[in-house]
Amino acid sequence: MELFSVYVTFASEEQARSIAETVVNERLAACANIFPPHHSIYRWEGEVQHASETAALFKTTETAFEALKDRIIELHSYDCPCIVAWEIEEGPKAFLEWIVNETVQ
Repeated sequence: MELFSVYVTFASEEQARSIAETVVNERLAACANIFPPHHSIYRWEGEVQHASETAALFKTTETAFEALKDRIIELHSYDCPCIVAWEIEEGPKAFLEWIVNETVQ
């Protein structure tokens, strides 16, 4: 089974915590690591924007990823949230098994 790390940015730490709590409780992700607020510079609607954002890294399975992505979009305040995933290629067997066991299949 493939496992994924999923990077998401949020408008605030409170939003990151709330959504992380929801998706972990719903077993769409085994866990979420929430990082301190950071400054983002990005182009949106033709203009360069500056904002404070909070990022989180979720661990999930390939089979739960689509539901996780859809749930984050549903709960997120952004029109177009950053949600990107990449495959976890290596890790301790016990940790990788934990992700599988804690995520709905």
